[in-house]
Amino acid sequence: MKLRVAFRFIAVLLVLALAACATGPRVASQADPSADFSRYRSYAFFTPLALEQHGYTTITSNRIRAAVRSQMEARGYVLDEANPDLWINLNAYMQDKTRVTTMPEVDYDYYYSYRARSYVAVPYWRDRTDVRQYTEGTLNVDVVDVRRKQLVWEGVAVGTVGRVDPARQGEKIDAAVAAIFAEYPYRAGGAAN
Repeated sequence: MKLRVAFRFIAVLLVLALAACATGPRVASQADPSADFSRYRSYAFFTPLALEQHGYTTITSNRIRAAVRSQMEARGYVLDEANPDLWINLNAYMQDKTRVTTMPEVDYDYYYSYRARSYVAVPYWRDRTDVRQYTEGTLNVDVVDVRRKQLVWEGVAVGTVGRVDPARQGEKIDAAVAAIFAEYPYRAGGAAN
């Protein structure tokens, strides 16, 4: 019986540890409260996208565009490059960051005491400083009312970017775009999700 309880406890701890490791990007969004989402049915990508600052598309920008297209079409919006209700603008950038943490820790030195005729442990405290360098990536999705030329919704995902193989990079892009659009509460014609 005790073995079974111990096994369940270890299994719960393992599930909690895996859940802690499986965190995705931090996502935030905001909507214009004065926007009338009931009249939006079509969209197009803004030209030129902020993501394509150098005047050409890249493999990554095409993958982000495809992920956004999939999310918009899943919500009932139609791609209409000639006369859209909404423009979608995309921007992404990376920034090198450094995280410095300092923690106090205790250690012991041993000295021989001639009076006690033995070794004595003497504690001393010091600060341990850890420096971690990483790259933080930010992906913005802006939804703009074409007629009013005004931002009506913005979604932002921020997360740590690591080196991954190209197949996994596409999966991570799709997951980040899906996380952003999980915050988008509207469907074509204005019905909330």
